[in-house]
Amino acid sequence: MANLTGAKKDNTGLYFVKDSTANVKYGLDFTDYLSANDSLSTTTVSISTISGDASPLAFPTNQATDVTIAGALVSIRLRNGTNGNIYTVTCTVTTANGDTDTRRFRIKIEDRLL
Repeated sequence: MANLTGAKKDNTGLYFVKDSTANVKYGLDFTDYLSANDSLSTTTVSISTISGDASPLAFPTNQATDVTIAGALVSIRLRNGTNGNIYTVTCTVTTANGDTDTRRFRIKIEDRLL
């Protein structure tokens, strides 16, 4: 199972709270998922869309540069999002041994105050 550092949990599952103006990197750690002689090879990430969303959650540049693999960690950089919206981020990985798996988490957009 992948670990999400800094995630919160509710009755639906794991989520992160993100300010709409933040440009933030999130990490999925697949260490516990991989067998001893396997490694992450590729990943594909998609972000749910909300009809009529004026400032949707998105990659700052594009998926090719904003989603990276380092060892067992998939890093996903995201920006924007409309206050009050909840987006689902879907990450599908393929390992060097040819296994595939998918993990989903949510991003709740709300103003973050100190």
